[in-house]
Amino acid sequence: MPSDIEIAQRAHMRRISEVAREKLGIGEAHLEPFGYYKAKISLDYIDSLKDRPDGKMILVTAISPTPAGEGKTTTTVGLGDALNRIGKKASICLREPSLGPVFGMKGGAAGGGYAQVVPMEDINLHFTGDFGAIGLAHNLLAAMIDNHIHHGNELAFDVRRIAWKRVVDMNDRALRQITVGLGGVANGYPREDGFDIVVASEIMAIFCLATSIKDLKDRLGKIVVGYTRDQKPLHAADLNAHGAMAVLLKGALRPNLVQTLENNPAFIHGGPFANIAHGCNSVLATKTALKLSDYVVTEAGFGADLGAEKFIDIKCRKSGLRPRAVVIVATIRALKYHGGADLKDLDTENLDALTKGVANLERHVNNIRNHFGLPCIVAINHFSFDTDVEIALLKGKMAHHETPIVVCRHWAEGGKGAEELARTVVDMVDKAPVAFQFVYEDESPLWDKVKAVATKLYGASEVTADSKIRGQIKKLQDSGYGHYPVCIAKTQYSFSTDATRRGAPSNHEINIREVRLAAGAEFVVMVCGEIMTMPGLPKVPAATNIDLDDSGKVTGLF
Repeated sequence: MPSDIEIAQRAHMRRISEVAREKLGIGEAHLEPFGYYKAKISLDYIDSLKDRPDGKMILVTAISPTPAGEGKTTTTVGLGDALNRIGKKASICLREPSLGPVFGMKGGAAGGGYAQVVPMEDINLHFTGDFGAIGLAHNLLAAMIDNHIHHGNELAFDVRRIAWKRVVDMNDRALRQITVGLGGVANGYPREDGFDIVVASEIMAIFCLATSIKDLKDRLGKIVVGYTRDQKPLHAADLNAHGAMAVLLKGALRPNLVQTLENNPAFIHGGPFANIAHGCNSVLATKTALKLSDYVVTEAGFGADLGAEKFIDIKCRKSGLRPRAVVIVATIRALKYHGGADLKDLDTENLDALTKGVANLERHVNNIRNHFGLPCIVAINHFSFDTDVEIALLKGKMAHHETPIVVCRHWAEGGKGAEELARTVVDMVDKAPVAFQFVYEDESPLWDKVKAVATKLYGASEVTADSKIRGQIKKLQDSGYGHYPVCIAKTQYSFSTDATRRGAPSNHEINIREVRLAAGAEFVVMVCGEIMTMPGLPKVPAATNIDLDDSGKVTGLF
C-alpha cells in the first residue's frame, strides 16, 4: 500500500472551478482561486444564499483518541464520497491542520489512504494563509498593548494583569513562559508573558464563530486584553485595534473550497483544537455547505466528550445549527488499547482487552443518545488484521444499545468502502427521531455548567478548584459572563484529566487550575489538569522525516 502522500501525489484532481460549478453550482466569478485546485468563496455570494433551505448535517466524532489512531477525518471524507456514490448531493466540512502537529507527533488532518482531501501537501502546510492571518491579527493586538503602555499607558493597564499572550503556529515549549521588554527604556517595561499555539487563540475561536465581517469586527472589539489596578476590564476596542485586526482577517474569513480524491467538494476553514479550544470548523463554511448540498458531513475534534460536546454546547448554541445524526468512529485496535493492551500488541487478536475497551465506546454512545438526544451510528474503521471474531464480539457487546455498527473500508477502498455507512446514515437521518438538547442551559451558573459536563459526560464525581480559581469564576459570574458556555480544556486521551487512565474511568475528580475569559468568542475557558495551550515537540518530531527532493517534491509528509 503506498503512503498517504504518494496516494495524494498520484491523484487526478480537477480544477476547483469545475468542482464548484458542477457539484455546487458556484460560478467562477464567485471564486478567488489559489492556483488551480484551491479557492475561496466570496462573502457576497454566501450572503445571496440566505433564503435557500438547509441540507441535513451529519456530525462525525470518535471514541477517546489513542496512539493506535481512529481515523475521524478519514471517515468524514470517506462518508462524504460514499454519499455522492449512492446518488446524494453531499459535501464535507473539515478544520484546517495546524503546523504544530504536522511537524510534531499527531500528523496532518487531510484524511488518509484513499479517503483524503487534496492537494494534501498544501492543506497540511500553509494552505491559503488563514492561520498566518490569525496569528498576525493576534500578535498585532499584543504589540499594541505593549506599545500603549510604553507611550504613557492612558488606559491605566495594570502590567501584572495583561490577559493577552502572543501566538505562533508551532509546538514550542520554550515559549510557554517568557519575559518581554528587556534591554532598557526604549524597549518598554519588562514583564512576564508567554505564547500559545495559534489554534488556541481567541482570534481562532472568533474566526470560526463569526457570521459576517460586522460580527467579526464586533467580536474582536469585545476581547478583554487586560485590567486596570481596580480590575476594570480593558478591551481591544479601547485600543482601537479591532479595525486593523479585521483588515488582516478579511480575506481569511472567506471559506476555502478544495476536493476529495474522488473530486467531491470539501470546505476546509478554521482549525481550533478541541482539547484546548472548541474544535470545530467555521460556522460560515458549515452554513455555506448546508445551503449548497443536501447532506453535509462535518467533524469535531478528538473524542465526543471534547469535540462533540463543544460542537453542540458552543457552536450549535451560538449558530442555531443542529445535526441530524452522529457517527462515532472507533477501531478495534483503539478499543483494545482502551482495554489495557500494549501498543505493540494491538495487531494481535485479544478478546479480553477488546471486551474491557468497549466501555469507552459505550460511554460515548450513551452521551450522544441520552445527553444530546441524537441518534448515532458506530463506524468501525477497518484494519486488515481485525478478525471476524473481534468484530462479532464488538457487535454483540453493543447490541443492547440499539445503535447500528458498520464496518467501513474507506481507507483502502475510498467511498466504495463506506457505502453501507452512507446508506445507514441516510436511513437514520430520514427516519430516526431527534430530541436535540444541550448538556446545560444558558441560565446555569458557570460552576454548574462545568459540573454538568464533568458528571454527565466524563463520569466524574466532583469538580474542584482552589479558592483563587473559585473567586475568579465567581467574579466572572457576577460581572455578567455567567450566561456564556464553558469551554473545558483537558487531555483528549481520557474522560478524566489523567491521560494515562484509559477506558471509561468513573468517580474521578476534575480540577480547574486556570480560568480564561474569551469575551469576543463568548465563552469561558476552564483549563483542567496538565493540559498545555502551547504543546511541545516529541523526542523525535515528524519534522525529522519531512524533506524536499532535488526536483521540489515533498517527501515524508505521512
